[in-house]
Amino acid sequence: MLQNTIRLFIFFLAALFFFQQDGHSQILNIERHRLQADTAKSWMVNGTIGLRIYNRSAAADSPVDMFGYNANLNAVYFSGRHSYAFIGQLDYLKINDSDFLNFGFLHLRANLFHHNPSSIEIFGQISYDNFRGLDPRILFGAGLRQRLMDSKNSTLHLGIGALFESEWWKHPSLEKTVDVQYLKSTNYLSFRHTFNEYVDFNAIVYYQLGYDRDLSTARNRTSGVVNLNARLSRIFSLTNSFEFSYEHKPIVPITRFIFHFKTGFTMSL
Repeated sequence: MLQNTIRLFIFFLAALFFFQQDGHSQILNIERHRLQADTAKSWMVNGTIGLRIYNRSAAADSPVDMFGYNANLNAVYFSGRHSYAFIGQLDYLKINDSDFLNFGFLHLRANLFHHNPSSIEIFGQISYDNFRGLDPRILFGAGLRQRLMDSKNSTLHLGIGALFESEWWKHPSLEKTVDVQYLKSTNYLSFRHTFNEYVDFNAIVYYQLGYDRDLSTARNRTSGVVNLNARLSRIFSLTNSFEFSYEHKPIVPITRFIFHFKTGFTMSL
């Protein structure tokens, strides 16, 4: 009985770790983390934490040890006319002596006059992605968020702004680090639609554009997320998510286009 309980506990931790993973695109999808105001609450907070420890091998002299954890926190404070958000995420996975995944970010954002059709956003972020050689990225900026459509079933928002960004990249094949600073425009288009009480769709596309004075050329990044959720019953839901990111001219040689597709069932009790 005790062994079965321990196995069930380990399985739960492993499932929690894997099902909470997010894609690590170069542009943070702030819209997916945005919490909506509850008229009865000033604070809204949610978070998850997961852990996985694994030891299994076919031979005694070739063990496979895996250790990983992930955690995320999403908190929003509504002061009446304004809202303030804190978002953090950590993902780490180590296989034997090699770090396979090491990603994280902290994001702060203020949305001034968030109830109005036109609102102002001020934000700052620090992030790292050791697997792709980024450690760290620091940015801050501001922009205008415009509500283009707001009906019973659909909403459409346009964001236009500017940011200052500093990045430190490790070259994948050379023993050197490249640091760059850019002033960029940052823009997004966000759409949500509820087909009925069972099916919900939302999508967002980000576009950032900066000018590299050293190379006398423009650099841009594009990132997008598409989510389609279907409630199958009172308990079970089908969730589908596709994320992508395209780096027009990477600072160091890395894969330009990356994507992450997830599909699965969610159980709510």
